[in-house]
Amino acid sequence: MYAGRPRPPPAGSPRSSAWAPRTWGTRGPLRRLHGRAAGQEIARRAGVGTGTVSRHFPTKEALHEAIVLDRMEALAGAAERFAAEREPGEAFAAFFGFMVDAGALDHGLADALSGGGFDIAAAARGTDHNVLEVLGGLLARAQEAGEVRADVDAADVKALITGCIERGRGEADEDARRRTMSVVLAGLRSRA
Repeated sequence: MYAGRPRPPPAGSPRSSAWAPRTWGTRGPLRRLHGRAAGQEIARRAGVGTGTVSRHFPTKEALHEAIVLDRMEALAGAAERFAAEREPGEAFAAFFGFMVDAGALDHGLADALSGGGFDIAAAARGTDHNVLEVLGGLLARAQEAGEVRADVDAADVKALITGCIERGRGEADEDARRRTMSVVLAGLRSRA
């Protein structure tokens, strides 16, 4: 069954279920995860049996959460890199753009950010990849540096990111998304 394909890590290992979110990747919105069909598709892409998927993810919600948390981990890692390599205002703007671009390419992520049936804040609580906390940290640093207006909070910024994603989502108009993002970032700049 596994000839020429890597085996998933054994059950109970720290990353034993990591293969499913990475296998699903950005290939489809999370709303397309329909019961057995989702398990079968993920099993097919990962080169494992449907029983393996079911053992690791007994419900569609558990699979959904694993996929979203995997995506949140990648976003949090990007935020950390931006914070380490750039000035506070630049890091904030870069992460804002990164999230907008990621959400435009990954409809499942966009759905999660907009609250489409999944509470990312609750799922990420207690992990090292709470994107909303990371976003809030980048925002606070940029505000302390006088680069971003002091009268906005992370919830405002999340709503603005979602709006930018939605602007180009239906028609896949990257130019419209870029224009919207430029207007939003200009509006977030400190007026001092």
